[in-house]
Amino acid sequence: MEIIFYHPTFDTPYWIAELGKKLSGAKIRAWQRGDNAPADYALVWHPPVELLQGRDLKAVFALGAGVDSILSKLKAHPEMLAQSIPLYRLEDTGMGSQMQEYAVSQVLHWFRRFDDYQALQREGRWEPLPDYPHDTFTIGIMGAGVLGSKVAQSLLAWGFPVRCWSRSRKEWPQVKSFAGEGELADFLQHTRVLINLLPNTAETVGIINQSLLAQLPDNSYVLNLARGVHVVEDSLLAALDSGKLKGAMLDVFSREPLPEASPLWRHPRVTITPHVAAVTRPQEAIAYISQSIMQLERGEKPGGQVDRERGY
Repeated sequence: MEIIFYHPTFDTPYWIAELGKKLSGAKIRAWQRGDNAPADYALVWHPPVELLQGRDLKAVFALGAGVDSILSKLKAHPEMLAQSIPLYRLEDTGMGSQMQEYAVSQVLHWFRRFDDYQALQREGRWEPLPDYPHDTFTIGIMGAGVLGSKVAQSLLAWGFPVRCWSRSRKEWPQVKSFAGEGELADFLQHTRVLINLLPNTAETVGIINQSLLAQLPDNSYVLNLARGVHVVEDSLLAALDSGKLKGAMLDVFSREPLPEASPLWRHPRVTITPHVAAVTRPQEAIAYISQSIMQLERGEKPGGQVDRERGY
């Protein structure tokens, strides 16, 4: 079995060594330009077109939860990856627990009014504030995949009403499900904290815009954990400045690193992290990929296959 590995920032020797322990007998090599030798599998992140082009592969594994970089290149270079070659992404591999930690910590920060107390501290004011009631602090999750499900479960444990919105209706215990464009307005109407975990598709680019934000209750919050292109930043800033939104926590941006001149850096009600909400954990990812390759070798179908038409 021949496997090529490419990631611009990972510790490639470590990954190759650990994959070799799981896949006995496999020949795993780091891809470099000019390498056109045969391979059975490709494990990649932001791959150059020539890496995949013309290869007769059994499968391609993206080394992360997102596959938009591959799919965007396929639009310009459809010959890069034959339609018959399955593309897989990492569905969880430790990302679910990281998303849970991030979402719960920030929701509790807003729910306990720590943002207000920080503002009072800056003014030197000692002023106990009324509590927010749980039953009106509704959490709305846009995107109901594996990570959305994990985040919903973790927030239910804290007693918050939780709802989700996605392309198709979900049957999650204690979570109210909304589906399709026709139910988006109803989903937004009582959502106090909007958490974005949508996939990056043509339909979702720019979805968090002026029209959507206007449908949220006053003094709502936005937590973006998916992709920066989902948010129209000027609309978000306008909603914050008008008081429509009380705060925003942003982990992802249309341009990364976020340019120094961006007003988001200096807005008093915006908190920024540098795309760290959930990162690929090597051991979990290596175990998942190795198991998936062994399943494919046995003629079985592992989870995580991407529907190229849907984009996830």
